[in-house]
Amino acid sequence: MQKLSVVIITFNEEHNIGRCIDSVSGIADEILVVDSGSTDTTKAICESKGALVIEHPFKGHIEQKNYAASQAANEWVLSLDADEALSEELRNSILGLLNDEAGLDQWGGVLGYSMNRLTNYCGHWVRHCGWYPDTKLRLFSRSRGAWGGTNPHDKYELTDKHAYAGFLKGDILHYSYYTVDEHYKQMKYFADIAAKANINKGKKANSSNLIINPVAKFIRHYIIKLGFLDGETGYTISRISAWGTYLKYYKMLEMQRGGK
Repeated sequence: MQKLSVVIITFNEEHNIGRCIDSVSGIADEILVVDSGSTDTTKAICESKGALVIEHPFKGHIEQKNYAASQAANEWVLSLDADEALSEELRNSILGLLNDEAGLDQWGGVLGYSMNRLTNYCGHWVRHCGWYPDTKLRLFSRSRGAWGGTNPHDKYELTDKHAYAGFLKGDILHYSYYTVDEHYKQMKYFADIAAKANINKGKKANSSNLIINPVAKFIRHYIIKLGFLDGETGYTISRISAWGTYLKYYKMLEMQRGGK
């Protein structure tokens, strides 16, 4: 049977981390949690469930996930966020790979596996708005790739030019927001990070971005990606996403003008 490390980054995730760890119990040879200074019971919950906890300062989502992968004891890594868990179907798909002698042997250039992610928003499973299937590469050979993208929107990238990703049936269950207020706070947090990342990359914003981009974001989520089929939830998600886009460009303009 192949050996697998599950790595999770955390900060004050006492409401989510137990569910996440429970979903990988029995398929992981190692559960490694990299915590960035939680002040709640996150660490105690992890240790009570047999996870190894490492403290490491947070310098960015990409940086933290690359550090976590580098600390894994095994070559094959499954990376999850604390607010995620495996569906039973996805768990069985991964277990089937681990039990197959050739399943994770990098056969035919397969050095990673993607899977769909299904998000729960305030108790509603969102199947539109561009939020599903939301395919993610989360199971990978850690020496043949790295986390990239632009903070806070990280993505795992295989660096071997001959490598490609397979696909596993089942969903990562993403318990995103329990209240609408949490969504607003997260979008404000993400807008600040994204604005700084864009400025650091030399990107510029102008006043037209404050109108055109938020409107385009709303239309994309609510109309093009059929968010209206998710009812009031779809409208709320589309509206707050548009607001977050406005806020990102507003912050970029402030930084360009020398504001804090």
